[in-house]
Amino acid sequence: MQDHNPEQIVDARLAWPETDFQVLHEIVAKARQNLSQNDWDYIVGGTETETTLRRNRLALDSIAFRPRVLRDVSEVDATVTVLGRELRLPVVLAPVGSLECFHDGAAASVVRAAHRFGAAHMLSSVCEPGLEKVAEAAPEATRIFQLYVRGDESWVDDHVARAIACGYRAFCITVDTAIYSRRERDLAKRHVVAGRRRASGREFQAAVDWRTVKRIKSKFNIPLALKGIATADDARIALDHGVDWIYVSNHGGRQLDHGRGSMEVLPEIVEAAAGRAGIIVDGGFARGADIVKAIAAGANLVGLGRMQCYALAAGGEKALVRMLELLEDEVQRCLGLLGVAKFAELDRSFLHAAPAVTAPHVLSAFPLLKIDDYRY
Repeated sequence: MQDHNPEQIVDARLAWPETDFQVLHEIVAKARQNLSQNDWDYIVGGTETETTLRRNRLALDSIAFRPRVLRDVSEVDATVTVLGRELRLPVVLAPVGSLECFHDGAAASVVRAAHRFGAAHMLSSVCEPGLEKVAEAAPEATRIFQLYVRGDESWVDDHVARAIACGYRAFCITVDTAIYSRRERDLAKRHVVAGRRRASGREFQAAVDWRTVKRIKSKFNIPLALKGIATADDARIALDHGVDWIYVSNHGGRQLDHGRGSMEVLPEIVEAAAGRAGIIVDGGFARGADIVKAIAAGANLVGLGRMQCYALAAGGEKALVRMLELLEDEVQRCLGLLGVAKFAELDRSFLHAAPAVTAPHVLSAFPLLKIDDYRY
């Protein structure tokens, strides 16, 4: 039997075809090249001082790994089963409004890419081409619909019913946007994002409370997620209302300024949930190691918002698939070097608090990135 070099085995398994993008930061650089300053600022910006945005990265960068050795990692499997579907990575392309600013295909391109690769997709209700057409674009994809409440009870119920009819596997309400924040990058330029020009009915979002959750759970048979949970207190109330998924998020640092980073919040949510609900987390996740940290800390899915936008702007559906392939490569290598062959073998014992070595900002996950104008 011929001897094989282990390095060659790993390289063969994870070999990538020749493409324009060999590393993630090249996708970010291409997005910057393709976007106007207004659209770039829409992706990278946060609210007011952008403190929450920076704390998202700081929380991730303040966690070190505790690897184990001499374990069989000749076959690393990064798949997970979520919502009755096997996913190639524990990733959901998070709901982002106005994706049409970055590519003509908007959410239709995103859901097709998610399906081609094997990730989940969550559609924002303020993104084109809308609930039904996105479902038509990839009917077999693992799709979730996210709603900003812009109408009364019958308006909300109509959206739930339409999502069920179109085969969405879960329904999500965003709960951290009762008041729309001050996005100073846009305000200082007097720029209004296209989707915001069409927005109306924000007073309904401000009036959403736990009665809305109770009504949806009592009337509809679809898993319900709440996006924007940031404390164990609210997680416990959500569980008492039968919520199926708790989505830990601070809106990418775009709503409440001076909030905590999502990875700092995650452990208390996981402890409060105690396995009674699935956990999604987003907020600054940009690398494979970030995904591994979240799953080790107890999350079930990691939401990608900005990375999704960079890839869409860099090259549409094809670039989105490539972004996910590169993340998969990073995840598999990280798992193997930690001494685990699959996510089920991970737990908090692989994580350790450590000082960050890079000043946090929206692009600090990419120290080799060369962009002349970051406009932090």
